[in-house]
Amino acid sequence: MSELPVVNWTEADEVRSARWRSESGAPPPKRVVVADDRLTADAAYRLACEGTAMLWRSDFHNARQLLQALARRVDRKPPKPAATPTEAFNLHRQAQAQRARILAMLLLPLDADYSIPLRRAPDLRQACEEAYGPADEPSVASLRELLGLTGAHEWRKKGVDIPALGDRIHPHYGVFSPVRGEYVELVAKAPLPSLELAFDIGTGSGVLAAVLARRGVKRIVATDQDPRALECARENLTRLGLNEQVELRQADLFPQGRAPLVVCNPPWLPARPSSPIEHAIYDPDSRMLLGFLNGLAAHLEPGGEGWLILSDLAEHLGLRSRAELLAAIDKAGLEVVGKMDIRPHHPKATDASDPLHAARMAELTSLWRLAVR
Repeated sequence: MSELPVVNWTEADEVRSARWRSESGAPPPKRVVVADDRLTADAAYRLACEGTAMLWRSDFHNARQLLQALARRVDRKPPKPAATPTEAFNLHRQAQAQRARILAMLLLPLDADYSIPLRRAPDLRQACEEAYGPADEPSVASLRELLGLTGAHEWRKKGVDIPALGDRIHPHYGVFSPVRGEYVELVAKAPLPSLELAFDIGTGSGVLAAVLARRGVKRIVATDQDPRALECARENLTRLGLNEQVELRQADLFPQGRAPLVVCNPPWLPARPSSPIEHAIYDPDSRMLLGFLNGLAAHLEPGGEGWLILSDLAEHLGLRSRAELLAAIDKAGLEVVGKMDIRPHHPKATDASDPLHAARMAELTSLWRLAVR
């Protein structure tokens, strides 16, 4: 707890402070005013745009309505026109970051047990503990983040249906959720080079390790460097009855040794994440992608295959070319022995209002079957 930064404000002519919580890694706001139901949405919007945060002291549901009103004001601003797909991507990220900054300016107090001392406040204690861990002192967090924690808690309870498993995967907060099922379908259908052993690199929720186990692979070693992901995968594999087949290890990319099958689904976009949670989406400088390719030959058994599951959205956005990907494969001493493609099913693929609609319409997700040249 002592590692958390502190947020300060003045209330009733008294300087007060509490621990600051932000899963995005945002620093505590420098200016905080106490706000209640008398604050209008227009005044709140002006304060937020100026960088002044508002610590809410009134009805919880009124705070939610105020957050919705702030979102409407942010969304009124039309997107800037873009000359290229890359410019459209960069402008979209800038707009999303600005939106997140403004909406994060509405703050709520949390008691030492994560209860919210506001009228009509819901019980978010379990959701907070799942994301933040145990607490023993008061803190402050943005309402937007707390609502995100609540949504993640519901996903964790409900789970995501995975047809290839005939079961559900329950993602934890901060762990990539397999809601885009097309990449799972590819792993469920690709011809297996062996049933003896597989490595699952960057296992996340454990979904691909579970699919390989259900397909009959006798032993899978699944790695991740994120303790949250490993705990999530452990719970899912135990619930599915697969923990005897799958061994989890904390590692940056590969475990020791070689396997006849090595699977990796790295983040698909070579851009810098703006928060820790975005590491599942953005791979700065293609670090994980290139790390997998460059280390694959040393971890494949003779005649084995490496499966790279990758969307080509980066190519349609001008962030990485197909020639660059093929050159990286060649430089790593690998060759492509097969490739399977599938179109995404997610709603954004058909959402014409999405600023990246043209790129998403053209997107394909591929399973590249790679072998040592």
